[in-house]
Amino acid sequence: MAYLENPANIGQMEQFTDLALENYRIDPHLYETENVKRGLRDKDGTGVKAGLTKISSIISSEVVDGEKRSCPGILRYRGIDVKDICKGFLDGNRFGFEEASYLLLFGNLPNRTQLETFRKTLSDNRVLPSHFVRDVIMKAARQDIMNTLSRCVLTLGAYDKRCDDLSISNVMAQCLHLVSTFPLMAIYAYHSYNHYDCDESLYIHRPDPNLSAAENILMMLRPDKGYTALEARILDLALVLHLEHGGGNNSSFTMHVVSSSGTDTYSAVAAALASLKGPKHGGANIKVVQMFDDMKKSIPNWHDECQVWDYLECIVDKQAFDRKGLIYGMGHAVYSLSDPRAEIFKDFARALAAEKGKQDEFALYETVERLSPEIIGQKRRIYKGVSANVDFYSGFVYQILGIPRELFIPMFAIARIVGWSAHRLEELINQDKIIRPGYQAVMPSREYTDIDTRRGDEEDLVTV
Repeated sequence: MAYLENPANIGQMEQFTDLALENYRIDPHLYETENVKRGLRDKDGTGVKAGLTKISSIISSEVVDGEKRSCPGILRYRGIDVKDICKGFLDGNRFGFEEASYLLLFGNLPNRTQLETFRKTLSDNRVLPSHFVRDVIMKAARQDIMNTLSRCVLTLGAYDKRCDDLSISNVMAQCLHLVSTFPLMAIYAYHSYNHYDCDESLYIHRPDPNLSAAENILMMLRPDKGYTALEARILDLALVLHLEHGGGNNSSFTMHVVSSSGTDTYSAVAAALASLKGPKHGGANIKVVQMFDDMKKSIPNWHDECQVWDYLECIVDKQAFDRKGLIYGMGHAVYSLSDPRAEIFKDFARALAAEKGKQDEFALYETVERLSPEIIGQKRRIYKGVSANVDFYSGFVYQILGIPRELFIPMFAIARIVGWSAHRLEELINQDKIIRPGYQAVMPSREYTDIDTRRGDEEDLVTV
């Protein structure tokens, strides 16, 4: 930032910062005394009900004899268990992204004719405006692909003559185009950055209409366009498991909030992208991989569980890795006993590790998954169980697939645009009021004083 490049301005900014720290802080105990649900969640992770949805549901507890108890996690798309959805397309030896996307967007599982029609619709929509790659994606190429993706989405709005048309047919068309082109924009943005900033060769592969979404991603990403059947199947599974996760996750809730204001599709999607980018949401899988990188450097013998235990204890004690006290990939805001996505993903991660000769690394992941709940339970006061979440294995899989870290969060977005689209349609179809939650004010009222009578130490005053 140019302003802070001037050393004379740094001290002034520090004074501004001190004032903000003094006057913005809120005593965390007030959340309890004022009965305010911090983060819109109860202590056990149960979200405050802010709306109704038919798109997906999460079950992590059950009532037995009048008592609420944790249970193995269940994720349902349109009422159907995601484990059954995955088993269906895996047993049928077909790719599942398009099938599960149809289910989320239209409410029913497609028959073969409907599925082929939908696949052709997505294929026909995998087209960007003329010169868009050159004029928008390649210009100002940056390492932060999520910001580039947001810029591309907003710029697409400028190409759309019906950008502000909120008719359901038009919004549906806009959403399907975004679902189709997200992979192109993300991968082309990565190649552009890699070319201009890293002096690598630039190659732009056009999507193949005969390939699935997962196959096209691998084909467009790799210089030789090659991939194995297992690689494509596992990436397809990853996309399915990231499509949607209940209306209460941060980015989907953002989509509902922003859509309720009546804004256009491109602005609403850009807002959801901004939410997903955060390390507490879509960026968690990168933190997992970074944590394991540090772990492998710090532990002489990965097979020695005592050494792994000691390292994990240091993490929880804020003495290792980023000193935040978090074992990334372990625990979830909603799930306690198990995350069904992680359970499904784990077996395929094991198979991919075997194909690529990464069994030792996978064994380390399993060890951390087994030891972490006990360590966290001993070190922290927790209100529910701790288990591996989907981010624990997704970064590992992306790494083995050769997907660069700059694309980890965009890969999440490539899948989640389907869920966001469904939530936008649901909000617009059922729209009644703008979403506006209440905030409890905890600042006492004060009298306004004349500027010449205000007291304060001279050194505390900021000169502008």
